[in-house]
Amino acid sequence: GNVTGVNLIFGALGAKRPELLRDLIPQATTIAMLVNLNYPSASTEVQETEAGARSLGLQLHVFNATVESEFERAFAAITAQRVAGLLVGDDPFLQSRRDKLVQLAANHAIPAIYFSRDFSDAGGLMSYGSDLPEATRQMGAYAGRILKGAKPADLPVMQMSKFELVINLQAA
Repeated sequence: GNVTGVNLIFGALGAKRPELLRDLIPQATTIAMLVNLNYPSASTEVQETEAGARSLGLQLHVFNATVESEFERAFAAITAQRVAGLLVGDDPFLQSRRDKLVQLAANHAIPAIYFSRDFSDAGGLMSYGSDLPEATRQMGAYAGRILKGAKPADLPVMQMSKFELVINLQAA
């Protein structure tokens, strides 16, 4: 009853990312997803992404990486599956290794879509997710209201309503 905040809904956008990847690669029939299955929301994100892929007639192969040393093996397996593109799951661990993941996708010539513009800024091809500067503004406004005496229980959890699609033209 005393919780409030801003829900960035990264994982809930899982159904949209296969659609964007399919728009980029219309001949795609098989795509891959790299996730850290130890992350609490990973299974929900995989289910959302599978549903989105299935609705487009795409086959989705899910690959797990819980530590950086598993990246090379995961990308070798992804390449062996001859997938048309890659989706990288929403996860703080994967986010913290964005430079490595972007480099591996480029080295293996796998078009990839990410959940945060940070990946596109790091050289990744495409990202689709919540507008983080807008989320930061909303969080700041809530913090200000609480500091002025508002009770957190009286403030609803806000859902993001502004999203951004970023395509890195240099990577393209």
